[in-house]
Amino acid sequence: MNNVVLTWIGHSCFRIDVDDIMILIDPFITGNPSAKVNVNDLCPDIIAVTHGHWDHLGDTVQIAKRTGCTVVCIHELSQYLKSKDIKTEGMNIGGTIVIGNISFTMTNAMHSSSIDEAGREIDGGKAAGFVIKAGERSIYHAGDTGLFGDMALISRLYNPEIALLPIGGRYTMGPEDAALAVEMLRPEIVVPMHYNTYEAILQDSQYFASLVKTVSNADVLIMEIDSPIIL
Repeated sequence: MNNVVLTWIGHSCFRIDVDDIMILIDPFITGNPSAKVNVNDLCPDIIAVTHGHWDHLGDTVQIAKRTGCTVVCIHELSQYLKSKDIKTEGMNIGGTIVIGNISFTMTNAMHSSSIDEAGREIDGGKAAGFVIKAGERSIYHAGDTGLFGDMALISRLYNPEIALLPIGGRYTMGPEDAALAVEMLRPEIVVPMHYNTYEAILQDSQYFASLVKTVSNADVLIMEIDSPIIL
């Protein structure tokens, strides 16, 4: 079984190292009060972006220009990044692309999306999540989302082993709804994200863990910033 090294950079940004491939998801680092890493020290092979909001698109352009890595994202965001001379693989909800031996399946997310540039909003397409598979391992990054019933279908179709779920409330689902998401998704491991970055999304991760215990046998992994864990 492939070893997966998971690192929480902060907010919804994760680094996933598997089979000598580095994947960076939603690289919001500059201006992220939780982030400890220097953006120039990150050299991913692939960046996956769930949607165009500034706290998810983040440093994508800067990192991709420096490293020449491929950015996986929804079609509209892909077109925007191509205009910046970024190498992209555009896709849409329900689609799957394979890069090397890593597959990315784009899932629905209940959220909005736009790109803010020079005081104007650009169409960012639809917000999304990803099921990322490497061999027998699968990780579901839900992106920014509210609770939706088709999470049960994501479980049935993709059987994610690890689920990265927002719990911050206000802009995404909060702890109570996220616990119901765990019940539907049935992962082995769940990692809370998108909380405590700002005052508006302060949450108690231990409270979330206690809610999960009432509906699921999943292990709740409360990660520390910039502390890699081998899964």
